[in-house]
Amino acid sequence: MESQEQSIAPALADAMQGFVRFLTLERDRSEHTVRAYSSDVADMLTYATTHQCDQVSQIDLSLLRSWLGEQHAAGHARSTIARRAASVRAFTSWCERRGIIDVDPGRRLKSPQVQQKLPVVLDVAQAARVMDLAAQQSADGDPVAVRDRAILELLYGTGIRVSELCSLDLNDVQWSSRTLRVMGKGRKERVVPFGVPAHVALVAWSSARKALMQEQSGDAFFLGVRGARLDPRTARMVVVRLTGSADVPILAPHGLRHSAATHVLEGGADLRAVQELLGHASLATTQRYTHVSVDRLRTAFDQAHPRAAEN
Repeated sequence: MESQEQSIAPALADAMQGFVRFLTLERDRSEHTVRAYSSDVADMLTYATTHQCDQVSQIDLSLLRSWLGEQHAAGHARSTIARRAASVRAFTSWCERRGIIDVDPGRRLKSPQVQQKLPVVLDVAQAARVMDLAAQQSADGDPVAVRDRAILELLYGTGIRVSELCSLDLNDVQWSSRTLRVMGKGRKERVVPFGVPAHVALVAWSSARKALMQEQSGDAFFLGVRGARLDPRTARMVVVRLTGSADVPILAPHGLRHSAATHVLEGGADLRAVQELLGHASLATTQRYTHVSVDRLRTAFDQAHPRAAEN
């Protein structure tokens, strides 16, 4: 990023640094999110610099469209281009609010339409098969296997994100009420319930955790083999390995999250409850993550529509 900033005109680089401070200090965005925004905006500003723009006010809609065209020509995926366009719109909007520019050129910058594909999810029987396998592999008390079972049970049993799971501290687990205190995106805290199977797995891990504890463990609830806080990549490998060994579709943690949301919805929960469970700010986001099975839709239709069946 530093070498990229050196190829950006000074005034443009100053504006970008101000935008990054805004995301970090005022919006409290995660390090990963800030890095993504910075990379996207820096790419556009580098392009602007090569086209003789040395002030933000010189960036117009024509230049932004030309930059997006270069993204297409470079063969980037539509989802990547849409994300970069969104980052740049956020930057130019911030510049207008701060008085750096009078008119926001990004307001009319359109992103390519991205087809929303539903990820693969497990059915209830397949999910049970994965959980049973994790329990079998942990039966001898091996601390890593016990941890891995708790990871699977918690991801599927709550629908939390893998980053939220890895961020859990010891005092975030409320044993008496069987709930978790989770810090989600935008540092929004929510309380998520978990069931009896997850409770059993977490109790077992709480005891086995002592075998992996090191000086650097601190209050981290889930630990890696060297005693540090569990890394999301390790958790991902655990999920991929166990789903791959259980003769079900191989999933990453997000697939378990989606499976959990789908099963809760199919069990009768309304979309608002699923939104709260997943920690989505917008109900529209929840609608992309959940879908109603054809069987449930058929049942609801048969029960509700006066012309669904013969009189």
